[in-house]
Amino acid sequence: MAKVANGPLGSLNGKINNLGFYMLNGQHICRTIGDPGKPSINQQANRREMSVTMQMVSSIREFISVSFDLEARGTVKNAHNLATSYIKKKALKGQYPNLSVDYSKVELSHGTLAGATDLKLEKREKGVQISWNTKGRYDDIVMILLYHPLKRTATSRINASRRDTGTCFIELDHDGFLEEPIEAYICFRAADGKEISDSVYLGNLNGEAETEEQISEKRKYAEVKQRFSIVEADYLGQMQGNRGNPVDSKAFRTLEKEYEVLKNKLEHLPGKPG
Repeated sequence: MAKVANGPLGSLNGKINNLGFYMLNGQHICRTIGDPGKPSINQQANRREMSVTMQMVSSIREFISVSFDLEARGTVKNAHNLATSYIKKKALKGQYPNLSVDYSKVELSHGTLAGATDLKLEKREKGVQISWNTKGRYDDIVMILLYHPLKRTATSRINASRRDTGTCFIELDHDGFLEEPIEAYICFRAADGKEISDSVYLGNLNGEAETEEQISEKRKYAEVKQRFSIVEADYLGQMQGNRGNPVDSKAFRTLEKEYEVLKNKLEHLPGKPG
């Protein structure tokens, strides 16, 4: 059933057959309902892109709710929509299904305020030290985001410091954050909240985090290697016991075949330790 809000020609609200009608941010939305069937390769790729994007977006909600607030005002979009769109369109790398975020291309704010220059990101004993050029309005607020890919969480500092301080220390001496990969970003926000700068990528600490695909490949390689070690020991042991000659039995021929298959697989299987 659908409700007609404004008379016979008014907007619909509800369901008609396989169509659903509803309001979203003041706009009338219509979408299909039901089983869409088997997804195409393009649809699967799009879903994978969205999944990779959301792994980061869902972890930085606190930061983007402020950094994209001005850009979202007066539009039907919100901060979450904007962050998702920018990362998905501009900051993904690789080919399906091996997709990941290119953190150097992530955009977390857009604005006209003077941005950060002469940036420096340093790892200290109990945290990270960030410094910048103080040129600009002295009372601009510094916003810093430290993203932790392995834990899929973030350390957000919405009011980290003022521009005129030129430096900020963020303590990370907990939960192993300081020893894991860190992707860092900075932007400035006017004291009255009416302007913001473009975000700037500060850089990476502790190396890039492995993607899910890389982790899976390493796990699979380790499993095959473990099985190969068992088969290899048995195969070589029987060969040695028979003076270097194959044993004339069905069981040995089966063992020999598995040995050759596993050996060949290990030579071509991704995930091999560097």
